[in-house]
Amino acid sequence: MKSLCKLLFVSMFAFTACQYSKSQEVISDIQIPAEFKSYWYSGEAEVSTYKLEQSRYGELRDGICTLIYVTEDFNSEKQVKADQASEENVSVLKLNTVKKFVTGIYPYSIMQSTFFPLEGKKKQSLKVSSSIQEWCGHVFMQLNNRDNFEIEGYSYFESEGDISKTIPKVTLENELWNILRINPTLLPTGDIKAIPSFEYLRLRHKPVKAYKAVAVIEKSDEMSTYNIQYPEIERNLRITFSNTFPYAILGWSEQNGIEPKTIAVKITSKKIPYWEKNGNKDLILRSELGLP
Repeated sequence: MKSLCKLLFVSMFAFTACQYSKSQEVISDIQIPAEFKSYWYSGEAEVSTYKLEQSRYGELRDGICTLIYVTEDFNSEKQVKADQASEENVSVLKLNTVKKFVTGIYPYSIMQSTFFPLEGKKKQSLKVSSSIQEWCGHVFMQLNNRDNFEIEGYSYFESEGDISKTIPKVTLENELWNILRINPTLLPTGDIKAIPSFEYLRLRHKPVKAYKAVAVIEKSDEMSTYNIQYPEIERNLRITFSNTFPYAILGWSEQNGIEPKTIAVKITSKKIPYWEKNGNKDLILRSELGLP
């Protein structure tokens, strides 16, 4: 694990910084090429697993992260996955991110879902949700994209409690992972405002708001790294991805203040209709994906 991490993330620093032409906080247009349609509308999801070293309570914890990308119809009015065909539905690229790791005696389970539209007038995520479970309790937060960002949050912590607020639209860190897979040149660069990932906000008990950030793309011949830094909260996220379609995510790192750096390195990836693989005979697929 450590040698893989070294190879991947040392190579990042050999890149030269490169800013693409798109330097904006809300995408104005998306052109979907034929290769995208062929790959993402094949009736399968892309399931990718990553060896995870997760920083928590000042120590690194071994774990697994799974990224599940799939296209589906989305009911834009109710802002949920559509149960039936309708002219009002919007096609979205959905990302479910699942993290599993253990802190001492008790486990953590974190899931984030981001629904990014591939058609329609809105070119930002239509919905983002996040849930975190561990033995002390669980927290949940959801964003709905309407006239503004409408955010609801629930937590067992007294200091956080229940929140309901409206925030002007800015870049969402959660949606960067979707935009990257569609077209990396659409990633926002330069001086921007962004709402950090919901996982980060809840684990670090930070106010839910937009923070000033600086983003660049560092590019080499075969791979690139999207680097976004938040000076106010001392957060740095680096996502490394392939330069060629389908822009596979090779790994990432997160640095938050002086705490150990979280690192994820890709294990493998499969295109598969996982919702059909729910029998005991399908357990072998977990081994093939490197899942326990």
